Amino acid sequence: MLNEKNVQLGKVRSSIRELFEYGKKLKAEIGEENVYDFSLGNPSVPAPKEVKDALYDLIQNGDPVFLHGYTSAQGDYNVRKTIADFTNSRFSTSLTADNIYMTCGAAASIAITLNAILNAGDEVITFAPFFPEYKVFCEHAGGKLVAVESEENTFQIDFVKLEKALNKKTKAVIINSPNNPSGVVYSEKTVSRLAEVLKEFCKKSGNTVYLISDEPYRELVFDGVKVPYIMNYYDSGIVCYSYSKSLSLPGERIGYIAVNNKMAEAAEVYAGICGAGRALGYVCAPNLFQQLVSMVCGKTSDISIYKKNRDLLCSALKEYGYTVVKPDGAFYLFVKALEGDAKAFAERAKKYNLLIVAGDDFGCKGYVRIAYCVSTQMIKKSLPAFKELAESYK
Repeated sequence: MLNEKNVQLGKVRSSIRELFEYGKKLKAEIGEENVYDFSLGNPSVPAPKEVKDALYDLIQNGDPVFLHGYTSAQGDYNVRKTIADFTNSRFSTSLTADNIYMTCGAAASIAITLNAILNAGDEVITFAPFFPEYKVFCEHAGGKLVAVESEENTFQIDFVKLEKALNKKTKAVIINSPNNPSGVVYSEKTVSRLAEVLKEFCKKSGNTVYLISDEPYRELVFDGVKVPYIMNYYDSGIVCYSYSKSLSLPGERIGYIAVNNKMAEAAEVYAGICGAGRALGYVCAPNLFQQLVSMVCGKTSDISIYKKNRDLLCSALKEYGYTVVKPDGAFYLFVKALEGDAKAFAERAKKYNLLIVAGDDFGCKGYVRIAYCVSTQMIKKSLPAFKELAESYK
């Protein structure tokens, strides 16, 4: 007999992927230029020139046996050391190569981390709206995801609700800042208070609560906004990073886990991550791209294009009567649906060839997500459709 839970996961895609597949079929029918596909967080901005140059240099001058061969299970030592040294120089941490585990992107990072720290029945708190796959990763690791509602108008953490959710089963808290789907960045005040609340809870309960920071959008911030680095606020911090968005390399699946060496039993936690990676088969991330990312530390794609898209779309949607939570980062808008049922609103949007994702699966009903990591030209062309959709409710 098959594992029925996994069969069902395989039969039913996430709502994001389902809409993306619908969009591919619609584009084949009526032409790509006539479909306004805001479904998937797939960067449209090309990778920076440094990435192309580094890749060319590796292929032309590198040792092909090494580049296409195995590394250590946790990743090439020199790559891990380079990432640790870069992180230390940027955030005043004291990481070593043996605090870094190379992965196939942030999804693998989170899945490995949860499998490393959770025992059956443990709870993991996150804040709505949240990336839907957290629930899948958490349950596969034997845990339970507990979604805590955020402050309604800011999507910062509601600490009254957080303190009510903390209990003896709480093993970890996941934050995602800049956030998918809202684009909201947690302020330093929010992160500082979160750290203090967790420290106080750990002290009273005698338990360790790990703070997992999911950071694929760390570099995608606008207007001088800063993203606080959790290791500077909380010792039991684990960072799950991906280069998918910062370098526009989502299909290459490369990222890492960083374990704060200041945490108690840091070596044990890192060993657990190595063991979970082994058990899940997430060993030896693609070597070619391990080497590449170590050569371009600190480089990013041209995020000014995302800022231009954000400003254009925010301004127009507000003019048409939409309520928009203006994001400080990532490349998503979280917009109030023009009716109570966000799924029905997203379905109506399809009549105007607008593909937007209902917020229900993000744990936040009544909103839709618009991924504006598309061409500016497409956004301009889509604006009349957004206007018609709004007018259809008047």
